[in-house]
Amino acid sequence: VQTLVESGGVSVLAVASLTLSCKGAGLDVDQRAMGWFLQSPGKEGEGVALIHWTDGTNYLNYVKVRFTVSRDTAKNFLSLQMSRLLPEDTAMYYCAAGKRFEAAHFSTSQYNFWGHGTQVTVSS
Repeated sequence: VQTLVESGGVSVLAVASLTLSCKGAGLDVDQRAMGWFLQSPGKEGEGVALIHWTDGTNYLNYVKVRFTVSRDTAKNFLSLQMSRLLPEDTAMYYCAAGKRFEAAHFSTSQYNFWGHGTQVTVSS
């Protein structure tokens, strides 16, 4: 079975930092289009950070200077480093993987594999 397993979501206070991890299980994350998406009231399947198969990245504007997505092929996982967290960052965060040798896009339809999510709660 090929799947993704997220971890790292916790409750924190505003302006804290947090790193989410996404481990490939039976799925090689190397050279794939991948992304982090969130779900919260009013926001469903919103992409926040993408990484292309070339390891180039793209971000939603309001996280651009606060979040960093990266891939560790040796450990087969994707991470999302989050800093200066805001209450509006509160959401369930999902990791998604698409095909190899493709650019990543913000459309959820591109992705074939999804994790079960990890909850981030930011309090003011």
